[in-house]
Amino acid sequence: MRRALVTGSAGFIGMHVAERLLNDGYEVTGLDCFSDYYDPALKRSRTAQLTRHARFTAEEGRIEDPNRLMDLFAERRFDVVVHLAAQAGVRYSIDNPRSYVESNLIGTFELLEAARAHPPAHMLLASTSSAYGANTQMPYTETMKADTQMSFYAATKKANESMAHSYAHLFGLPVTMFRFFTVYGPWSRPDMAPYKFVSAILEDREIDIYNHGDMMRDFTYIDDLVEGIRCMIDTPPRIGAPVSDDDSLSPVAPFRVVNIGNAAPVRLLDFVAAIESALGRPAKRRYLDMQPGDVPATWADTTLLSALTGYAPKTQVAQGVANFVAWYRDYYGH
Repeated sequence: MRRALVTGSAGFIGMHVAERLLNDGYEVTGLDCFSDYYDPALKRSRTAQLTRHARFTAEEGRIEDPNRLMDLFAERRFDVVVHLAAQAGVRYSIDNPRSYVESNLIGTFELLEAARAHPPAHMLLASTSSAYGANTQMPYTETMKADTQMSFYAATKKANESMAHSYAHLFGLPVTMFRFFTVYGPWSRPDMAPYKFVSAILEDREIDIYNHGDMMRDFTYIDDLVEGIRCMIDTPPRIGAPVSDDDSLSPVAPFRVVNIGNAAPVRLLDFVAAIESALGRPAKRRYLDMQPGDVPATWADTTLLSALTGYAPKTQVAQGVANFVAWYRDYYGH
């Protein structure tokens, strides 16, 4: 039986990834610190979904704590590591950058050191579409230069990519970095736009629409994202593999960067309209200027993901939004 570690298993993406691996027969260890960045009760509820599986082991702790990961790696000898634990949020990184240093930089360092001592067959680490920063040429491709991050959050994630590449090169650790594009769906975080919009509309409050609505996002439904990750688990990078001009494979390390997005950007106002339709009521809109650290548009080129796995995300926004609204109503009793 294959053993997997999912860091951030009580998080939005982490819960879904862990559940998919459990359903596929893995023995899964989930590590999470249940931080109070948002309501820990939601994280506990997600974990309760996982603990129904006999092959799931929940571990509580911070990835940045010395030896926490080292001890886990030594004990469990993981075949696969999916590293999703991080301090998330573009805007919060302006107010509390230290938390990003501790979780994203130090925590990822501890993970890499543990993997160096006890190498898994494949490590898959979360990065972000925000790594593309000030680039305006779209769609974003993995081989595009990405050195102009617009937020400290994005900067820490780009640093994670560089850190992981160095360990892949020095110690032969097969590493895939994922750049995720605006993930949404059931069990999502309260600080994310879909959650904020649905909550506000149901409570008859205004929703904040930044850049006066002139925004586009490559909204990616959670099931599509998880399928992309699952497909990539069995496709570890290796030095000497055939490389085409659009492949992000490193020439000196078993390392790759892969976009996971819907490859179909949607206007923010159209996304709001989909929420209004699913809820059956209009939103009260407050139009605001662009927030610091944000970007007006994202758009993923998913050619590499499709070439490597044959998979392409397929959930339409109307269906994804309807699924999220149904979950929200059920979870909160609206």
